[in-house]
Amino acid sequence: MAKSIAKEFTKGLWDEIPPFRLVLGLCPVLGVTTTMQNGIGMGLATTFVLICSNILVSALRTIIPAKVRIACFIIIIATFVTVVELLMQAFTYKLFMQLGMFIPLIVVNCIVLGRAEAFASKNNMLLSMVDGLGMGLGFTISLGALGGIREILGTGTFYGHALFGASFHPFAFMVQAPGAFVCLGLMLCIMNMFGEK
Repeated sequence: MAKSIAKEFTKGLWDEIPPFRLVLGLCPVLGVTTTMQNGIGMGLATTFVLICSNILVSALRTIIPAKVRIACFIIIIATFVTVVELLMQAFTYKLFMQLGMFIPLIVVNCIVLGRAEAFASKNNMLLSMVDGLGMGLGFTISLGALGGIREILGTGTFYGHALFGASFHPFAFMVQAPGAFVCLGLMLCIMNMFGEK
């Protein structure tokens, strides 16, 4: 059992890391990673929704009729997205304003619905929670790394702190949409160089 829990947790950190191995959830990956803070904030919000929705879907898997399961999963996910949205408004309002419309879009994130359908609806609550935690942390690390690289190159700062002197000329292209695609592509290339998938 412990081996199974460890396997479910670690698969989201490398073997099935969502943006780089599964190429899922690219909308927030490209949209909010202009800074490392935004990437980590979005990743943690998604992790909260993943864990909570996986637990509830697993708990209700024998009750939900198969014909309406997707609609039920979306309602469950939307509930937890609303919770995290309200929590961010209450406690991290500045970050909430920076992430903007991407917080409500967690409802339609392929990663969250995919884990509910492919894993939580077929496994017990403990494994589903561990799966959500591993996938969420992998997603958070991905967004944080991408945001950190884009922030350093695009603005010359790291987590809001200046790294270089006045002579540094930021590569503003990296904090724009095309820069997100280029940086993501390079990171995908590096990930594939170190893996078989």
